[in-house]
Amino acid sequence: MKKTIPVERAFKQWRQDPEYVAAYDALEDEFALASALISARAQAEMTQEQVAQAMGTTQAAVARLESGRTLPSTRTLKRYAEATGTKLRISFEP
Repeated sequence: MKKTIPVERAFKQWRQDPEYVAAYDALEDEFALASALISARAQAEMTQEQVAQAMGTTQAAVARLESGRTLPSTRTLKRYAEATGTKLRISFEP
């Protein structure tokens, strides 16, 4: 039988490692973008396939956008916003 530990405890242990913290923090922007894309689609009550059709692309391409593994162009983000009935806003923060 495999021994498991709660993810919260594992995360607490990992946060003790400076290399883990640096890598995790470096991904914050990608996670925030992925979350914003998924939220826009959810608010529009659309599937990835529906967004893909509205954008003229494939469901797989939308899945890649929402995964946070790719950094989309501003043009792609604008097309995603239009497909979900939202507006793209970009801001700079100190």
